[in-house]
Amino acid sequence: MQDDLFGDAVPQPPFKPPARAASRAKSVSSASQSMAKVRPAPAAEAWRELAWQLPAQLRFGVSTWSYPGWEGLVWDGDYDPGTLSKSGLVAYHRHPLLRTVCVDRTFWRPLTASQYAAYAAQVDDDFRFVVKCPASVTDAQIRGDEGKAREPNPDFLDPRLAIEHFVQPTLEGLGAKLGVLVFQLSPLSWGWLSRPEALMERLDRMLAAVRQALSAHASVIVAVEVRDPELLSQALVDTLKAHGATFCLGLHGKMPPIEDQLPMLRALWPGPLVCRWNLNRIFGAYGYGDAQKKHDPFNAILSEDPHTRAVLARTIRGITGAGQPAYVTVSNDAEGCAPLSIQTLAQAIAE
Repeated sequence: MQDDLFGDAVPQPPFKPPARAASRAKSVSSASQSMAKVRPAPAAEAWRELAWQLPAQLRFGVSTWSYPGWEGLVWDGDYDPGTLSKSGLVAYHRHPLLRTVCVDRTFWRPLTASQYAAYAAQVDDDFRFVVKCPASVTDAQIRGDEGKAREPNPDFLDPRLAIEHFVQPTLEGLGAKLGVLVFQLSPLSWGWLSRPEALMERLDRMLAAVRQALSAHASVIVAVEVRDPELLSQALVDTLKAHGATFCLGLHGKMPPIEDQLPMLRALWPGPLVCRWNLNRIFGAYGYGDAQKKHDPFNAILSEDPHTRAVLARTIRGITGAGQPAYVTVSNDAEGCAPLSIQTLAQAIAE
């Protein structure tokens, strides 16, 4: 089973077009309608038939949605980033292929339950959010404005703060629309990497508290993403398994390519897929600035990555074909335009 787990031989779930589309259309809330300032691009409707062919367990989305360059792809016109940030989700979630979104801003500062509730009010009942834990919990360093480490973070992986600043507000604000909690461990110093036992002890305590807080919310997926290849280990697998958590595929220059991360998912099988395709490897580990410069205004695929796309499509088919959920979020910096990358991925899966 594990040899074939992510191969083409795994059958996809049966084709069920009308039910999901109808339920989404009926469940659009009056609140989201009253908030609508941004309208969806009419051209997006052309992708509805493709969306019907995808596994029901699969949710595609982007990281952040405030890009004017998606005019004609997601939005019907030229909106400024502020307008899109505040009310763009109303239009975004009507795109047939976009059934989730990664809320990245929470990494820099915790949000309140009311802020999460404002997001939830803009989408229908079928939509789910992927949310990142604040760096104040998942970064072992306190950093300055330019990201340079200033001093050790005494609250690193603190269970109490993880619950109070992250788990509780997301549950209260998003409710049933919360899909995945992502704990992204920022790059660690050698002091931590040389003491993996101490690191896993801290992670174990935090995940135990998170699982207890989620005891009445079994559908919420807990995923841990790392930025140090040294952490791809049996110790991490054991820690995740102990608390029903999964490994988040982090497709990024700081990490090995996707095929070298898949053994983590095989070791955790059966389980869901959580993947964040963040940065094309051609830009290196610190290439966000270069990627942004090349890809702006993010309306075309300029850095195509057919290898990652093909392996990811096979992985999605294998995991959803076995009945497991899959959350895949894509950044503009993966290929140049996240909505177009998602469309191409969807076509590869439906073939």
